[in-house]
Amino acid sequence: MASLRTLFRSARTARTTSHPAPGPLPAEDEVLLDAPDERLAPVLVAAGQGAYGPAAGLLADTRAASDWEARDRYVHRLAVFARSRPEWLDDWHAAAPQDPDLLVLRAQLAVDHAWDSPARSEMLRAVSPVITSAARGDDRDPVPWRIALDHARGSNAGHKYFEELWEAAVRRAPHHYGCHVAALRYLATSWHGSHRECFDFADLAAQDAPADSLVQALPARAAFAYLTDGCGPEVPRARLDAAADRAIALSARFPAADLWPAEVRNKLMYLLVRLERWEAARTQLDLIGPYATSFPWDRLSDDPLGHFVRLRTHLLAGTEPLSEAATTPFPGGAGRPRTEHGGHASADDH
Repeated sequence: MASLRTLFRSARTARTTSHPAPGPLPAEDEVLLDAPDERLAPVLVAAGQGAYGPAAGLLADTRAASDWEARDRYVHRLAVFARSRPEWLDDWHAAAPQDPDLLVLRAQLAVDHAWDSPARSEMLRAVSPVITSAARGDDRDPVPWRIALDHARGSNAGHKYFEELWEAAVRRAPHHYGCHVAALRYLATSWHGSHRECFDFADLAAQDAPADSLVQALPARAAFAYLTDGCGPEVPRARLDAAADRAIALSARFPAADLWPAEVRNKLMYLLVRLERWEAARTQLDLIGPYATSFPWDRLSDDPLGHFVRLRTHLLAGTEPLSEAATTPFPGGAGRPRTEHGGHASADDH
């Protein structure tokens, strides 16, 4: 897969942004897990009432604006919601079965459903036509190609086929974060334990991406995979620190307590704790504010919100050993902080 590296094109930009210092940390019972932003929240409420129009409008707006990062995020969240409340999606399909926004959402939902099955590979092969229909819906849209990349990983596709999908994805959006995460996951799966090669891919992607692109957080994602995998040759500490530093620089470009970089900051806080960079971890905690995210904490505990809050308490108190606290599941149950809408939408678990 080394030929993936030749597909990147330099598009560096420099932009300086200043933001006010973060305010006081929210109380524990004010911490939210996977909170929807101001555009998504009313759409979820409407979908819960059986109305698909707001969801159709939101996805149509992202496509018209070529806002592919937001589109990908909303597709994930709406697909999670539709798994337990599908009536609005069924009505949408009955009314406009060829709507390109519906097609991409149905493709995501089909892959999610197949992923949980013991017969994953067979079910994924069966949903290929749904993904093909989504890709034909709007030729500019990279999100169906990100779904196709996830699909290829789950169905154990060969490297040549994956490269063909990758080329199609980056032609549409050279620095789309979701497509890069999908490629990194494929590399990690097909080259299990070859973390240095995954770092090479992530580092080159970040070097060639704009300074404010979420792709700047890709090396931190590679570092997370290395620290939680427990196999393969050792990665030098300097490389882990460099990945964290790049993500810190990206985090600093966003306002404090901002939903958009919340997952990047949660993952970064985990990485900094594992590296025992306590002050930097506390800084990210301040920037996270009330916005915990399922990833990465759901990889460590079946109570991601409780895990985050307990780790936050350790960080603020300076309790040792903090690095162990980050990786040891905390007991869940009583006293869990509330989640938005009384529950939480789990992050993409692929």
